[in-house]
Amino acid sequence: MTDDGTRVVRSGLPEPAAHEPSLPGPVFAAHFHLPGDATGPYTYGRDANPTWSLLEQAIGELESPEQPAHTVAFASGMAAIAAVLFSQLRSGDAVILPNDGYQLLPAVRSRLESYGVEVRTAPTAHDAQLDVLEGARLLWIETPSNPGLDVCDIRRLADAAHARGALVAVDNTLATPLGQRPLDLGADFSVASGTKALTGHGDILLGYASTRDAALADGVRLWRKTVGAIPGPMESWLAHRSLATLALRVRQQSAGALALAEALAARPEITGLRHPGLPSDPAHRLAVAQMRPGRFGSVVSFALPDKDHAERFLAALTLVDEATSFGGVRSTAERRARWGGDAVPEGFIRFSVGIEDPEDLIADVMRALDAARRT
Repeated sequence: MTDDGTRVVRSGLPEPAAHEPSLPGPVFAAHFHLPGDATGPYTYGRDANPTWSLLEQAIGELESPEQPAHTVAFASGMAAIAAVLFSQLRSGDAVILPNDGYQLLPAVRSRLESYGVEVRTAPTAHDAQLDVLEGARLLWIETPSNPGLDVCDIRRLADAAHARGALVAVDNTLATPLGQRPLDLGADFSVASGTKALTGHGDILLGYASTRDAALADGVRLWRKTVGAIPGPMESWLAHRSLATLALRVRQQSAGALALAEALAARPEITGLRHPGLPSDPAHRLAVAQMRPGRFGSVVSFALPDKDHAERFLAALTLVDEATSFGGVRSTAERRARWGGDAVPEGFIRFSVGIEDPEDLIADVMRALDAARRT
C-alpha cells in the first residue's frame, strides 16, 4: 500500500477469518487462561490486551510505513508524554522542553526538577533548541507548536541532538502521522494525544508513543505497566474504528483551515494570524519541506483586540463549539488565555476547523466577527 487513504482503512486489521468481523470487538479481560507453565502474549490486563495490540499495530503502520515500529498506547496523551520523559530521564540528566508548547509542560517541568532532572527551555521557532543541546539526555520537540503554530526543523535538530548523544522525541499531535512522520525525519520517538485529530470525534482520551528502537519501546512499556496508565479496551477499539476516516478528515480539515486562514487575513481587527499552510506564514517554507503536501493541520490561531472582543466573537458563532480540544469533526474555538498557562494575549483564539463545508464555516466566522465588532 502506498496511499495513506488506503493504509488507514486497512491498518492493524487481522487476517480475514470466515464469519468473523474485519475488526474484532473489544476484549474485556482482567486476566486470561494460563494453564500450567503456559505463557503467551496475554497474561494479565495491565500488561497487554488484544484490542490494544491491533490499535498499536495500526498506529505503527501509519507512523512508520516503510520500517517496523513499536507503538505503545496509553490512557491519554499526557500519559504517553510522561512515559517517554520519565522512562528515559534520571537524576542529573538534562532535558530540553519547548517554552511555547502544550500548557501542561510547565507542570511536567516542576515534577522533573523535583526528581533532580535539569530542565532547559527554548522556543520552537528558528531551531532555538540548538543553543542549549550540549550535555542533554533528551530533546523534546513540539512542531507545529500548540497553540502558537511555530515550526522547527526536525531533521536538523535530530541530527544535532544525536551528534551530542541525546534522544529526540516529537509531539506529533497536531500534524498526525498523515501530516508528518517524525521517525522518518530522524526522531527516536513520535508521541501524540490520540484524543484529538487521530480519533477525531471528541469522545476518547488516548495517547501513544512510537519508536523503531525495541529497547526504547520496552522502557516505555514498562513505565506503562508500572504506573498502570493503560488504555481501556473500548477506547482502543473506538480509536481503531475511527482511524479508517483519518485521511478523509485530515484532507477536509486542512483544506478548510487554509481557506479560513486566507479569509481571516483580510480582516483588519485580527493580528498574529498563524497557519503553516499560509504562504505568508513565517513557518510556511519549513512546513512545506517536512510536512505532507496540503496537510498542515486543522488549527488556525489569531488574536482579537482584547478579551471582551474575543468573548463577543465566540458567543456569536453558531457552527462552532466553544471547547478546549482540537482536531475534531466539529469545529471548536476558544480564548486560550482563560487557562493562564500559555503566553498569549487575552484576545488570542485557537480555532480548530472541523469537517463542515468551508463556505458555511467561513460565512459563520465572518458574521460573528462583524457582530463582535459592532457590539
